[in-house]
Amino acid sequence: MRVSTTSSAARPRSPWSHTALRFLGAASLVVALLGCGAGPYGYARDYEPLGEEDDLLEHTRQTTYEDVRRDPTRFQGNELGWFGVVDDLRSVGAGVYRLRMTYRTLRPRNLCSDETSGSCRVTVNERAGGEFDVLVRLRATDEAPGEHRLWAGSLLRVFGKVEPELAEGDIPVIQATWYRHWPAGTYVTTGAADSMRR
Repeated sequence: MRVSTTSSAARPRSPWSHTALRFLGAASLVVALLGCGAGPYGYARDYEPLGEEDDLLEHTRQTTYEDVRRDPTRFQGNELGWFGVVDDLRSVGAGVYRLRMTYRTLRPRNLCSDETSGSCRVTVNERAGGEFDVLVRLRATDEAPGEHRLWAGSLLRVFGKVEPELAEGDIPVIQATWYRHWPAGTYVTTGAADSMRR
């Protein structure tokens, strides 16, 4: 006599339909993506380091622009992490560029347009410090034409070593090892404080 291994009773139906499960899956994905941080341009209330930035900060020497300009040999080989706005750039060959920049200080608390973190922008001092030069190999994405190209008006945080010789005009020179880039329009200066919330 053959015994059936399947039950004749109907299987109970799940209260969750396929459509509802798909919706929940999509919603979970959106929440996960939104929770991935402030993105490459740091759209958050406070400045958030990106990628290698935290590790690099541990090895940088804290010093002022004026100290380096007065005596670059004293800081030769030291790692610095400076913010600056690009004034000019020119290729020196093989993907390496020489950037002329103006030194800026970071405001740790970003300015925001409203109460949401997504309205916040990395904020640097409106008042420019002195000029400095950066020798850097640009990433392909920063060389490509388009609105995100590294160009005059871009903000950079540059990590690199101080060169012993000043450029013409007594300008410090940094040989960059890593940089973070904010295209024009993705950051603000303290001059925007009147129109943005603190």
